[in-house]
Amino acid sequence: MEMKRKLGLVPKLIIAIILGILIGQYAPLGLCSLIVTLSGIFSNFLKFVIPLMILAYVSMGIADLSQGAGKLLLFTVILAYGSTLIGGTISYLVSINLFPSFMSADAMKQIQATADQSVASFFSISIPPMFDTLSAVVLAFILGLCLSTMRGKEIGSTLYDAMKDFSGIIDKVLHKVIIPLIPLYILGTFVDMTRSGKTFAILSILWKVFIVVIIMHLCYLFVQFIIAGTISKKNPFTLMKNQIPGYTTALGTQSSAATIPVNLECAKHDGISEQIRNFVVPLCANIHMCGSMITITACATAVCLMNRIPISLSTVVPFIMTLGIAMVASPGAPGGSIMTALPFLYMIFGKEAGDPNGPICAIMVALYITQDSFGTACNVSGDNAIGVVVNEFYTRMIAKEKK
Repeated sequence: MEMKRKLGLVPKLIIAIILGILIGQYAPLGLCSLIVTLSGIFSNFLKFVIPLMILAYVSMGIADLSQGAGKLLLFTVILAYGSTLIGGTISYLVSINLFPSFMSADAMKQIQATADQSVASFFSISIPPMFDTLSAVVLAFILGLCLSTMRGKEIGSTLYDAMKDFSGIIDKVLHKVIIPLIPLYILGTFVDMTRSGKTFAILSILWKVFIVVIIMHLCYLFVQFIIAGTISKKNPFTLMKNQIPGYTTALGTQSSAATIPVNLECAKHDGISEQIRNFVVPLCANIHMCGSMITITACATAVCLMNRIPISLSTVVPFIMTLGIAMVASPGAPGGSIMTALPFLYMIFGKEAGDPNGPICAIMVALYITQDSFGTACNVSGDNAIGVVVNEFYTRMIAKEKK
């Protein structure tokens, strides 16, 4: 008897996106609100689980490293931060040379008209996380590094075994609840964006900016995977193919954190060892923001050009360096990076125009969120490029120690 083939995650995501656009465009407001309500409930549950997932996976990933946990952690952080800085700098250099030829002064008013038009949910259920993502990362570092160096020497295995069981519980929740319901999350996102008109309004005005930003994302990813493939002696095109489910999931969820479960599977197909992928993927979801930085820098450049605000490399580089650190604390949710960036936009726009509650910053938020899906997809895909490099570094380090 021939077994029925289950529909894969990528087809489900594509179907969710198409349905979201159709429902948002043609369905009555009541149905849209119902879908947004269900999606919102799931989103709140996801925000509750994310810090627990980071704690479980990062701590166990570091704890399971046989040696050199501190070196690997430092190496990963340097790669992630360096990638973020390079992405933002390249984005500015490309934007400042291309955008002046097709910027419109009328764009600001038309984009501003789309603000605060989101579909209202019928109700919401608050599920406050036990701690925020940055606290989870710090706690995971402490537990993981201590377990890696102290277990079997200064302490027993009781805490390690407890954390291992906790990691197994989180793993079950991810595969039985979160991954199956991610298409619902994506459906709600696209229903809201389509119904409110945000996406189409901004695309109709700044589609050239939008296209340039997406091309920068894809080119940056291509270079990252070429470098990762060269270092690890793996086919970069195979690595890129393996990343499609993670990239698609990020497009729909607009959340690096929400994409972690799928990204872990992509890392597995890349041949990244379990202990490496279990700490690199959740960690980089919080500290590797190359796609978001590319988008924020490009949007800031576009807004400056539209408002005739002076902008130069000398003002952009300090902004990128500061934001690269600040975004570590950004929530792994749609628009999290731009919300984190708001207090620092004065470094680009000046103190008066850079008021977080002012109209220019409101436009930055609207412009960024429209392109947030692609920035997030670039972030999470780059995480696995870093994972491949870290895995190769770890393999060589182990081989060197055995000699």
